[in-house]
Amino acid sequence: MKKIVLDTPVTVSGHEYKELTMREPKVRDQLFAAKQGGTDAEKEVTFVSNLCEVAPEVIHELTMRDYRQVQEELHNFLS
Repeated sequence: MKKIVLDTPVTVSGHEYKELTMREPKVRDQLFAAKQGGTDAEKEVTFVSNLCEVAPEVIHELTMRDYRQVQEELHNFLS
């Protein structure tokens, strides 16, 4: 598991997120995201939200700087 501290906290449905915790991906996570369809970016958001155990709306509200941190941690898990 990897903790990601957000530079800019987000609030969704009355809950403030100051950090996310990403777990190591499994094949089933990637298959789930692929089945949801959409663009590659939408599939990635589904994949990441599943790994962080938050609603996709939380990922949608991240700043691009914070999303880049999330992408880097995902890349670290996959390499």
